[in-house]
Amino acid sequence: MTAMTHKSAFVQTLMERGHYYQATDLEALDAAALESERGGRALTGYIGYDCTAPSLHVGSLTQIMLMRRLQQCGGKPITLMGGGTTKVGDPSDKNEARPVLTQEVIDANKASIQTVFSKFLTFGDGPRDAIMVDNAQWLDEVKWLDMLREIGKHFTINKMIALDIVKRRLDQEVPITFLEFNYMLLQAYDFLELSRRYDCNLQMGGSDQWGNIVQGVELCRRVDERHVLGVTQPLLMNAAGQKMGKTANGAVWLNADMLSPFDYWQYWRNVDDADVEPLMKRMTDLPLDEIARYAALGGSEINLAKIVLATETTAMLHGRGAAEAAKATAAAQFGGGGAEGGLPSIDLSEAPTSLAALFVAAGLVDSNGEAKRQAKGGGLRVNDAVVQDVTGPIPEALRDGQEVKLSLGKKRHLMVKLAG
Repeated sequence: MTAMTHKSAFVQTLMERGHYYQATDLEALDAAALESERGGRALTGYIGYDCTAPSLHVGSLTQIMLMRRLQQCGGKPITLMGGGTTKVGDPSDKNEARPVLTQEVIDANKASIQTVFSKFLTFGDGPRDAIMVDNAQWLDEVKWLDMLREIGKHFTINKMIALDIVKRRLDQEVPITFLEFNYMLLQAYDFLELSRRYDCNLQMGGSDQWGNIVQGVELCRRVDERHVLGVTQPLLMNAAGQKMGKTANGAVWLNADMLSPFDYWQYWRNVDDADVEPLMKRMTDLPLDEIARYAALGGSEINLAKIVLATETTAMLHGRGAAEAAKATAAAQFGGGGAEGGLPSIDLSEAPTSLAALFVAAGLVDSNGEAKRQAKGGGLRVNDAVVQDVTGPIPEALRDGQEVKLSLGKKRHLMVKLAG
């Protein structure tokens, strides 16, 4: 299929923004998306997220953006929480078995990562609103012998060990447990249950999930004679072919309590020049013609595009205020334009209730707790005066409409005032 023959906005978007890698039936996907966009049967697609950590990371964000594209094009996204499959562990792209987590840890992780999705998707009761489902709802009720009789007979060991996710481990003589080996059955069963319960007709994911997705498509066909579809997108790689999503300090987490909005902004600001255009396409909603103008910048001007990339990605995740605060803090720390005296200035929409809340609103710290810790070490200052008690009120000068200088340590400074 050439670019000119894509009739649906969804498939066209996948192609233009670099989300497309392969599909089980691209022509059928294009037709289903077009029918959905014209008000017919909704193209209902899901992606699963296991609860292995308290936060998702940038690699997972590419999948959330894929669901966002689906909803933007009139489809219905299903966010599938892996409360059941996390008990097993996905062997995909792993060279060793994941540790077995307790139910308490799985529940805590699930509660923590659920908060991210509503920043990118519209949830509700409407026909095209996103919904969130937990596969523990059915997997916890599955009886082993019933599973073997209904599902197991449709999987051959020959095909399962030929899948890349298994073959790689076997070739490297890295053990794969029988527990992990069952993961692909459970993921395929998820698709079958979602197709029955929610008329789900599309599974999406990263290219490393291709084998599992195909198994689910085949299972739906064999058991219920349903023609469902699968599509994958490339993994998040840089121009050098290296997997993105990690820094010297660890993973690029999405939850602010694990990675501050400022550090998140800095991650995107520091990407390689060659990665700016593809990342703008996949990770922002900027129009393609605007992205093309940024991509045409040469020399040091590409840094302007990186600042836009960092600000737009941070705004989507943490809000426009946090993004602009991170941008201003970076300008103060590393140089650049700002308010009089060389410092950046930001406007706050409302008066914070305490000094701690003021530093949080300005983007210099992530929480009241961090403000308290910084103040205890003498790291916070207001108009160059060391803050002793962050529970105290904000300066009267700020309430009177004047600018106030806030400082974190010796290098991060900015001016704040109340808007209006």
